[in-house]
Amino acid sequence: MRAFKLTATVILLLLAAVPALAELPVEINGFWEVRGGLRTDKDPNQRDVSLGETRLQLDMSYEFDWGVLRVRPDLIWDDVDRTRDIDMEEGAGVVDLREANLLLYPADSVDVKIGRQILTWGTGDLLFLNDLFPKDWVSFLIGRDEEYLKAPSDAVKVSLFNDIANMDLVYTPRFDPDRYIKGERVSYWNDALQAITGRNAVVHADIPNDWFDQDELALRIYRMVKGYEIALYGYFGYWKSPAGQAGDGRAAFPGLNVFGASVRGNIFKGIGNIEVAYYDSEDDREGDDPFVRNSEFRLLVGYEQELVTDFTASVQYYLEQMQDYGSYRDSIYPGMEYKDKNRHVFTVRLTRLLMNQNLTLSLFTFYSPSDRDGYLRPSVEYKVNDYWTVSAGGNLFFRNEDATFYGQFHTNSNLYAAVRYAF
Repeated sequence: MRAFKLTATVILLLLAAVPALAELPVEINGFWEVRGGLRTDKDPNQRDVSLGETRLQLDMSYEFDWGVLRVRPDLIWDDVDRTRDIDMEEGAGVVDLREANLLLYPADSVDVKIGRQILTWGTGDLLFLNDLFPKDWVSFLIGRDEEYLKAPSDAVKVSLFNDIANMDLVYTPRFDPDRYIKGERVSYWNDALQAITGRNAVVHADIPNDWFDQDELALRIYRMVKGYEIALYGYFGYWKSPAGQAGDGRAAFPGLNVFGASVRGNIFKGIGNIEVAYYDSEDDREGDDPFVRNSEFRLLVGYEQELVTDFTASVQYYLEQMQDYGSYRDSIYPGMEYKDKNRHVFTVRLTRLLMNQNLTLSLFTFYSPSDRDGYLRPSVEYKVNDYWTVSAGGNLFFRNEDATFYGQFHTNSNLYAAVRYAF
């Protein structure tokens, strides 16, 4: 209670200070939000309350003649995760530093951004092939705003622009993993125990963390050709979520290289996209190590169109094909659940705007016919005025078996609601 009062006091003081801060030569935006959620199913290894927090975000920037300095912290009181120790990598504790970077313009054709930043590329809608920047899967599944799916990277990004092609080069001097599912707040399928586990079997991982040795490099080369954006991608680093097991039994992040391409542009009356990627699993190129994820080929095809005024629909097909499948089947132990060679996923997003576009109704559906499982993300958001917004939604999972990708999360199904004041 004492920590709650202290955090609440700090948030109120900062809110009161915003008008004064606005007088400084610093651009300040942000929001204050209260968000809560409840599980719809009983999970013996988790609390019934899936989400209960308030946060204040301050987005501060100062523009120089030669660049922009930006700092964007979130101050958080989280009543579900009562660990107050600040962990910038996990986003845990009373402070989550979303951004702290310096954007420089050394030449007309060059941008350089140094520091903590949110990075993204690729053509997928909530499906990622060549976007190997960290994701916060816990936030995504418990009902935080969709913006929190993207976790920050501590990196240097260099962007080059010319008439032939543009290039983005991102160097991360120390590996930035996903904020992955550990069992602390979201239950998951545990291969070792052959059961769904949560706080009773939290994942402990051996994370690569040597500066300038266990690093990451990502590359995108892109240009417009007759109205279509064509891009090539490369990534050299590690699997972003645990994809192996170390000798001491801890989860591991094996080496990974990814090579891909995408095309996006107008087709018929909407926008279409195709994206492919080859995942080269460095530590298991033969596919015969049951404790390291095999190499994969991934494919995404998507299409989006406004069907009538203020009503948009989009569809996607996603394929995840395991390489060296025969070696994988030969390597697994008797009694272990094995994966299919091909995992197919279809998605549909429906978005309807009403009441002068102040009311947004949305439904995003994932369905896998190969796994026979799925995931529904309904949401409703109403903009009361220029400052206040109220919203509600859910994360609802269905399955045929517990061991499939979406099926493992069925005890985590939840409903949530939020109130936000923006300034």
